[in-house]
Amino acid sequence: MKAESGFTLLEVMIALAIFALLAATVLSASQFVVRQGGTLQERLFATWLADNQLNELRLQAPPAQGRQTLRQRFDRREWRLEQVVTQASDPRLLNVEIEVRLADDGPLLHHASTWLRARDE
Repeated sequence: MKAESGFTLLEVMIALAIFALLAATVLSASQFVVRQGGTLQERLFATWLADNQLNELRLQAPPAQGRQTLRQRFDRREWRLEQVVTQASDPRLLNVEIEVRLADDGPLLHHASTWLRARDE
């Protein structure tokens, strides 16, 4: 009688188990990459928003000292900018710090600071 060639049930099950393990690993890695890409995009947008706000302050009259919360809509999302203006050690300068978060009290995405010229007295 001629012996049949082919895979046994055990060999097929082992191959399927190996494939399932590899597929789960690839899926987990791809989810990590997608999540990191989203976080990177949020940080990039937060950087743009902070830089835009600092540039607007440079173009206007020197801002008043104190804390101000600004809300901006960008990329179909609400962003919250916390702006703090304080007097620098040099009386001719103001220290401006801006923190950017998503409006839903998410984590700090970007922090920027600079000096601006104070009002001429």
